[in-house]
Amino acid sequence: MSIASVRAFLAARAPDIVVLETAESSATVALAAAAHGVEPAQIAKTLSLRLGERVVLLVARGDARLDNRKTKAAFGAKPRMLEADEVERLTGHPVGGVCPFGLARPLPVYCDVSLRAFAEVVPAAGSPNSALRIAPGRLAELAGAEWVDVCQEPVG
Repeated sequence: MSIASVRAFLAARAPDIVVLETAESSATVALAAAAHGVEPAQIAKTLSLRLGERVVLLVARGDARLDNRKTKAAFGAKPRMLEADEVERLTGHPVGGVCPFGLARPLPVYCDVSLRAFAEVVPAAGSPNSALRIAPGRLAELAGAEWVDVCQEPVG
C-alpha cells in the first residue's frame, strides 16, 4: 500500500518523477547509497520526530545528525524519534521507506538546509527498496515543506 500511495501522489502532482525499485534493500542510508550509486550524504532521509505533542517529518541529507540545540530552538521542543510501529501508523510507510509523499495522514514536513548541497537527492519512496531522484527544492515544494537549519555541520 505504501509505495502505491507514493505512486498515486506523484501521478497526481509530478508525473515525470519515476519510482525506482531495487532488488536489494535500500532501508538504510548506506544500503540506499550503494543501491543508487550515490554518496551517503546524497540520500534524503526522512526522520519522524515527536516535538512535545506534535509529530513532524524532517528530511535531511543522509550523513546529517540532528543538532538538539538547533532543533529545540527551531521547534520549541526537544526532538524524540518515533517508535517503528508509530511511524508506520502515522505515515503509512514502514521504517526504511519513509518519505514525505503519499502520507497516511497530513503531517508537517520540514527540509533541512543540508539538502541544498546537492543538485539531486534520493529519498525513499514508501518501501524499503524504493526511491526516487529529485532536486531538493522540488522535494520541498511537492511535500509542502518549510526549510529549517537543525542539523550539525557535516564533518570533512
